[in-house]
Amino acid sequence: MPPEEPHRIECRLDRLLDERGMTLAELAARVGVTVANLSILKNDRAKAIRFSTLSAICRELDCQPGDLLTFSA
Repeated sequence: MPPEEPHRIECRLDRLLDERGMTLAELAARVGVTVANLSILKNDRAKAIRFSTLSAICRELDCQPGDLLTFSA
């Protein structure tokens, strides 16, 4: 099996949290996921995200998925 190619999706969670004056722990509580799981996403180490989690994050941050995730060429 060939080695896994690193993904080029970047997460802007830090910026969105800062703009909204919210902590990672507060967002985790509102979304219903662990701080550890959000930290993995925030630090660009996630390999996947459930649409239900993405929807909850966007709801709580009042943003669109494209505000949270970007593709780096």
